Amino acid sequence: VRYLQTENHDSVRFETSSAKTLMDIGTRRIFCSDHDIFRQSVRKFFQEEVIPHHAEWEKAGQVSRELWEKAGKQGLLGVNIAEEHGGIGGDLFSAAVVWEEQMYVNCTGPGFGLHSDIVMPYIANYGSNEQIKRFIPEMTVGKCIGAIAMTEPGAGSDLQGVRTYAKKDGSDWILNGSKVFITNGCMSDLVIVVAVTNRETQSPAHGISLFLVENGMKGFIKGRKLEKIGLKAQDTAELFFEDVRLPASALLGQENKGFFYLMAELPQERLMIADFAVASCEFMFEETRNYVKQRKAFGKTISHFQTVQHKLAELKTQICIARAFLDSCLQLHAEKRLDSSTASMGKYWTSELQNSVATQCLQLHGGWGYMWEYPIAKSFVDSRVQPIYGGTNEIMKELIAREIVSDK
Repeated sequence: VRYLQTENHDSVRFETSSAKTLMDIGTRRIFCSDHDIFRQSVRKFFQEEVIPHHAEWEKAGQVSRELWEKAGKQGLLGVNIAEEHGGIGGDLFSAAVVWEEQMYVNCTGPGFGLHSDIVMPYIANYGSNEQIKRFIPEMTVGKCIGAIAMTEPGAGSDLQGVRTYAKKDGSDWILNGSKVFITNGCMSDLVIVVAVTNRETQSPAHGISLFLVENGMKGFIKGRKLEKIGLKAQDTAELFFEDVRLPASALLGQENKGFFYLMAELPQERLMIADFAVASCEFMFEETRNYVKQRKAFGKTISHFQTVQHKLAELKTQICIARAFLDSCLQLHAEKRLDSSTASMGKYWTSELQNSVATQCLQLHGGWGYMWEYPIAKSFVDSRVQPIYGGTNEIMKELIAREIVSDK
């Protein structure tokens, strides 16, 4: 155990397994007291600004624009984007605090993680100075909501199957195609669109580019808001591009380098999904622990039954092992040492665990677990998408296996 200086100078920073609850503030050696202070403010924000409104957002199929601006004022967007680019200038661990605290309130509606830690890094890492100055500050304050459009009706985890096409017209580009399952799609002000720009290359990977498409551009049409079995408050849409004329300044990074940018950024996306998964497990465990200590059967609380106790022991052990691996991945990524294979392991393992924990915790709630008013029911349906998006877990296994059998 690593000791950290605190006000009392004698406090031990416990790992999750030793803490009073799995969601305690002041635990885990990857964090310091500054992160704890930040976590307190983030926790307060989600409890006060998100929980009371989430049910109405579930009915609406999206959160309010006002929430985005409140999050911006609170410093919860663009946390891990450099200050000189217009971000907050925090570290990866601070970004992880925001991911985790959202899961700890069981409110999946706000698409902050995708906006801040998937979309914004593409612009900060590959954008021109003009693109960075124009978009990053507005995204940090929540006035410009970001989305990324990779998936198509016929191309999901296989990005080399993309059909959306952009062709040159003088110095401009003409974009045509469609995308589906786009998080923040309806509310988006700026979308990074993955498109083919060279159909003549030997490999499709060498002919993909990224474009910045803005809301309101002629020919950019937002389709229906998709009705999902979970993530009810998260805005997910179809997007259509019909002869959208883009200026040369809309190209993000270099022409035909898009696939390589995607490959470089996907480990962070998978890490975020994995941290969402473990944090959700931690929430579900505590929710279930509280429930079994109150629910009575046969004259005593069901937490007195050995079968329930052993189930809780199994769940806590599995969750704490996942947390240890995930925290190791966070440390590696903070040092720019998280490789694709390890990120894929994290995403695959933790999202499978999340679904297993959801199933078992719901079972421990009995019939009430099947009622929407109980948080565990929402956790159960929201968890199901985690092994699918960010690259399906079958693709994760392919990526892991590729490293195993490679002769290089």
